[in-house]
Amino acid sequence: MTEPITEGWVDATSASEIVGYTGTYIRLLARNGRIEGRKIGRDWLVNLSSLLAYKSEMDRLGTEKHNPWRDDLGDQERGRPRE
Repeated sequence: MTEPITEGWVDATSASEIVGYTGTYIRLLARNGRIEGRKIGRDWLVNLSSLLAYKSEMDRLGTEKHNPWRDDLGDQERGRPRE
């Protein structure tokens, strides 16, 4: 059983206005499990603290976020293996 949605959850459109990402990108992040999100009917609700943590991490990484050999990607079973 899932827990009820309470404070801290916003729809993708509202979230896009807060962080500056498009609603489509926010829904993609939720679908792929990068941020916490739930689809209710046709609408996506995302956990705002999860989204802000993701944005903060991407801002911290800067251009390094495009490096497929980043060490943290190996922990998540993503990216390219080092040889």
